[in-house]
Amino acid sequence: MILKLQGSRFASAIALLSSSLIFGCARAEQPQATVLPPTNSEQTATQTFAQNTTNNDAVNRLLSTRECSGCDLQGVKLERADLNGVNLSNANLTNADLEKANLSNANLSGANLTNADLEEANLTGANLRGANFQRADLEDANLTNADVTGANFQGADLEGVIGLRR
Repeated sequence: MILKLQGSRFASAIALLSSSLIFGCARAEQPQATVLPPTNSEQTATQTFAQNTTNNDAVNRLLSTRECSGCDLQGVKLERADLNGVNLSNANLTNADLEKANLSNANLSGANLTNADLEEANLTGANLRGANFQRADLEDANLTNADVTGANFQGADLEGVIGLRR
């Protein structure tokens, strides 16, 4: 009887395993991963990272070679930086923080400094020909002997500017 009982248990186990295998072979629908488009904050973070990487490369190039003609330094913090004699011709310096920076004898010809913070910056003897200073903050900046031929100061804060010949 014990053999019979064990035999029926054994048969039940085989039947159960067989049915599991048969049903298990049927291909169940696998859930598909859904790729959602990035949110605005994710896009902004990615763009900011890419921009900062690009900006860091430009800043490194600027600081190592003292030249950055046409580079994009938009929104970069260069406050109190010593950029004496640096070549930034045609550079994009939109929204750059250049507060108290030393840009004496620098070449900023054709540079875009829209909304840049140049408060108390030293631009003595700088080449500012054709530079765009729209809405830039130049409060208390020193432009003694700077060449401002064709520069655009529309909407710029020029309070306390030293040496600007209009």
